[in-house]
Amino acid sequence: MNKRGTGVTFIAIAAFLFSAKYISAAIFGSNVPIWDEDLFNAILEYVGNPLNICSVLALLIGLAYIIWAEYEEFMMKKQKN
Repeated sequence: MNKRGTGVTFIAIAAFLFSAKYISAAIFGSNVPIWDEDLFNAILEYVGNPLNICSVLALLIGLAYIIWAEYEEFMMKKQKN
């Protein structure tokens, strides 16, 4: 797999982890008969921040790989000319 593919994969992992927080909060609160915004925010706090931290980390790694690939291609084109 090349660097661009790896970058896109990490960005996809970041999107999955970001959405997993909200999906897990919805599953956790699925037996609640009455929904409101405050209750959902409390459930999100119960789920915690590790998924957010991991998703931001995966996003940064993915962006770094894509920038690295673009930089290498730019340098190769520059050397050919």
